[in-house]
Amino acid sequence: MDTKDVLLDLRIKSGMSQDELAEKVFVTRQAVSRWENGETVPNTDALKLLSKIFDVSINTLLGEPRRMICQCCGMPLDDSLISREKDGTPNEDYCKWCYADGTYTYSDMDDLINVCVAHMAGEGLTEEQARAYMKQKLPTLDYWKRYDELSDNGQFEEFKKKLVDEINALKIEGMPRVDKLNALVGGYVNLEYPLPNGSKVRFLDDGTTYLGTQLEPEFGGERCFGVLANMDFILICTYGRDGADPELVLYKKR
Repeated sequence: MDTKDVLLDLRIKSGMSQDELAEKVFVTRQAVSRWENGETVPNTDALKLLSKIFDVSINTLLGEPRRMICQCCGMPLDDSLISREKDGTPNEDYCKWCYADGTYTYSDMDDLINVCVAHMAGEGLTEEQARAYMKQKLPTLDYWKRYDELSDNGQFEEFKKKLVDEINALKIEGMPRVDKLNALVGGYVNLEYPLPNGSKVRFLDDGTTYLGTQLEPEFGGERCFGVLANMDFILICTYGRDGADPELVLYKKR
């Protein structure tokens, strides 16, 4: 699709008139009309606003002229996987797992490789093949090439270590010590917990990236411990295979 068709389709699906869209992008209705007729294309500032309004990448607005990949882990990207800035603006350079709310979530290449290999192994690749591929691929990506410029000098890693210490200090019976936390997107771990009154509740935002891990219980059995946390809370739960029958163990405000 051309930009004019993409904009028209998105505006109609959102239920906005040309006047309403023009007001949100700080242009005239005539400017929106010219975009949709293909007479002109939005400038860079307008594209950024349109990207945020419609919650799609600029790449999508331009008719997908390039193949997007995460510049930290190399994952192919589409609009459902791209990261967000603190103000909600899409960032099409990174996936949700590697960059969240304006923060890079990985500072150790080996940690990222271990996480990626766990997902890649068995999908046509052995663990050795997946690891060799990632060791070759990651140094070619922008984040790792510019790490000294883009990194936060270990501040986020210090925050993760503090979270790990807080979680271990809770001494949850049967739960082994937490060694590290990985980035987890809410939509993949937003379980529905039963309450004593019979109702059910979810605590997470599907679009937000959290820190967490899964742990095998010390006493054995088929249920796992799930740990999730961010700046505001720590959540610990147990669940069966594929997240079945979740039970909330602890929800603590930080």
